[in-house]
Amino acid sequence: MKLLERLIAFDTTSRNSNLALIEWVEAYLGARGIESHRAPNAAGDKTNLYALFGPPVAGGVVLSGHTDVVPIDGQSWSSDPFKLTQKGDRFYGRGTADMKSFLALALAHVDTALAARLRRPIILAFSYDEEVGCLGAPSMIADLVRMVPPPQAVIVGEPTNMKIVSGHKGISTFVVEVEGLEAHSSQTQQGVSAIMAALPLMELVATMAREAGAHNPADCLFTPAHPTMTIGIVEGGTAVNILARRCQFIWDLRCPPDVDGEPYIARFMEAAAQIDADIKSRAPEGGVRVTRRSSTPPFAIDRDSAAEKLVRRLTGDNGMAAAAYAAEAGLFQRAGFSVVLCGPGDIAQAHQADEWIAQEQLELGAAFMRNLIADLARPGGV
Repeated sequence: MKLLERLIAFDTTSRNSNLALIEWVEAYLGARGIESHRAPNAAGDKTNLYALFGPPVAGGVVLSGHTDVVPIDGQSWSSDPFKLTQKGDRFYGRGTADMKSFLALALAHVDTALAARLRRPIILAFSYDEEVGCLGAPSMIADLVRMVPPPQAVIVGEPTNMKIVSGHKGISTFVVEVEGLEAHSSQTQQGVSAIMAALPLMELVATMAREAGAHNPADCLFTPAHPTMTIGIVEGGTAVNILARRCQFIWDLRCPPDVDGEPYIARFMEAAAQIDADIKSRAPEGGVRVTRRSSTPPFAIDRDSAAEKLVRRLTGDNGMAAAAYAAEAGLFQRAGFSVVLCGPGDIAQAHQADEWIAQEQLELGAAFMRNLIADLARPGGV
């Protein structure tokens, strides 16, 4: 529990640096003779970290998790979000469910793994900025491909109640910036309201979402089964009597693995180009700019993968489930790794005020780590 308490104490909200947490993990591993490697972002204020312990041979297992957490802004917490607080059989704190408990369990079992004389290695892979579009994982995965003996499996420890999740949706996010021309709101002919110009684009997102929602395959594992589109942030305007010079909104598109999201994107981009041309005809300095902030691929279901077989054997779970959220599993799969989602905690508690994880989940996670270590230590390994 001390390790989880320490990790929760680092405020690694995605807008912040994660370097303090990474430096602490480096020191923790270094004290045990384990060399770790960074894969930093361009600014140098955030970094991924990966480390291998055990023999540097093929057939190991990657334990992958993200270090960042979502903001607490506007949430009403009954305890300090960055102090682990126990109430009964629950442990509260930002990141307890999503997903510092998995990181803590992996670190807590390093000594056990070292004592077990592993025949195949464990590779820790901790990323940054998963919560804002899986921005850190691609460079980390590229380094793993180049520098680590090919693993048998990747376990992404998102909160799944220690059950197997075999697939997840992909997500693309878009920042839409609309530039207008300020004028008095009584003189609409003299300016262009960026907010008014943005409304048709926001309505298009809502329209496409309704259209996509009309198709719900009954045999689909994803809930909801169809693509979803939402607008999460809208900003703009100065005063009620001024035509807004600027409006910005951010929307996301989530698609199951068997649905191509590009037609939705193309439809939106065509509409944005038309509104851009209309604004420029009245205010040449204005227009519409659309930036694709992130593009995380879906994780396609493969029940016969090495990762699924391993985790089914270790957990005894033969169920079938898929997640509507996006995670880093799709990126690992696209890079050629066998991957599965499995970690402690419930996604229903993630991102909420008073986020918590049950004691039982921590115990199940610890048992899983012990089983994994025993599996990697036995002749033949994975």
